[in-house]
Amino acid sequence: MDIRLSDHFTYGKLLRFVIPSIIMMIFTSVYMVVDGLFVSNCVGKVPFAAMNLITPLLMVMSTIGFMFAAGGAAIVARLLGEGENEKANQYFSMFVYVILISGILLMMIGQLSTEPFARMLGAKGDLLKFSVLYARINFCSLPFFMNQIAFQSFYNTAGKPRLGLIMTLIAGLSNIGLDALFILGFHLGLAGASLATTISEMVGGIIPLIYFGRKNDSPLKLIRPSFDVRVFFKACGNGLSEFMTSISTSVVATVYNWQLMRYIGEDGVAAYGAIMYVIFIFAAIFIGYSLGSSAIVSYNYGARNTTELKNVYKKSLRLIAAAGVMLFILAIVLRGPLAVMFAGYDQKLSSLIRYGITIVAFSFLITGFNVFGSSFFTALGNGAVSAVISFLRTLVFQVVIVLLLPEFLGADGIWIAGPAAELLALGVTAGFLIRKKSVYQYA
Repeated sequence: MDIRLSDHFTYGKLLRFVIPSIIMMIFTSVYMVVDGLFVSNCVGKVPFAAMNLITPLLMVMSTIGFMFAAGGAAIVARLLGEGENEKANQYFSMFVYVILISGILLMMIGQLSTEPFARMLGAKGDLLKFSVLYARINFCSLPFFMNQIAFQSFYNTAGKPRLGLIMTLIAGLSNIGLDALFILGFHLGLAGASLATTISEMVGGIIPLIYFGRKNDSPLKLIRPSFDVRVFFKACGNGLSEFMTSISTSVVATVYNWQLMRYIGEDGVAAYGAIMYVIFIFAAIFIGYSLGSSAIVSYNYGARNTTELKNVYKKSLRLIAAAGVMLFILAIVLRGPLAVMFAGYDQKLSSLIRYGITIVAFSFLITGFNVFGSSFFTALGNGAVSAVISFLRTLVFQVVIVLLLPEFLGADGIWIAGPAAELLALGVTAGFLIRKKSVYQYA
């Protein structure tokens, strides 16, 4: 039985609604993780480091998709809650078409900026060659990847989280199969990994266009768009936190790579890449929960159902706390096997990965509250507060700490920066949640 946004959410129903979004985000993270596993173990350490070095640029170029996904989905869900279905579909269509057009423009910019970016980070020789190769192939699917990201939010708004899960599984499994085929079967090396990701992203971005472009049983359908400048900029402002999170993540990853090249070298970049894969997957659980629950928050806020808003808010905080403890324990238990999985062929690199995971694991106790807090305010239409949380958490605190701590603690300061930044951001998130509860009546 489908769960409706207007339902009362028990713990069981809330989890059933958000689990597809969580799995979607995990499988989206699998793109880079699978590429990393194949490249590290089957192609080599230098191509693996090159892939991790250039990934921040790919992430920066996809940020428009995150902004319109979160900001636009909140507006569309609120309109559905108010009974304005026709207007909701007009704006839904506008957001989708804008994302596709933006993706084409950014794809061209990315092709030109790849080599200068890699050189800026100090890449030379084979490291430079592999970085440019991986990125230029990957950029070919950028419009479709941005579209896939956007529909992770719109599937929930349409009341179709399971459909979103199926689409993501198809794209993710395509990536795994094509990685094996191109790298192990055709021996295409790093180019094969990039090509596999490109094709799977195209699959994930095209299928939803076909589904929502035809008659379906959801409240959303692609129709003639209504371009409203006011709504367009409202979506930009409302999704600003997600935009800032994506931009900040890319900037921070660049700074981390720069510091790692200074203090450790290519092994540091490779180790950080493996640790980031663990962070991506674990954080995907919190991001997926926040994406899934945001549609419920936006709908009930639009319907002025404060009782259900309080219910979802209270249950969400408890679920996130429990998940944080479980993920911390899981990271500690699996740090050894994960290190071997990524770099069992190199004892020094494997030890570095295991050590880094041990420190970074503490951030999982805190991250969920910050991710949920930012997404929660986006769902309420307060993009400004959401953006402040994201900006401080993912950029300001991270950059300042990762630049300062290594001066006193050496390379250890780089690994400690993440948990320290999350702890500072928790204070900001808690402050806003306490201060705004009387305004939105969620507690």
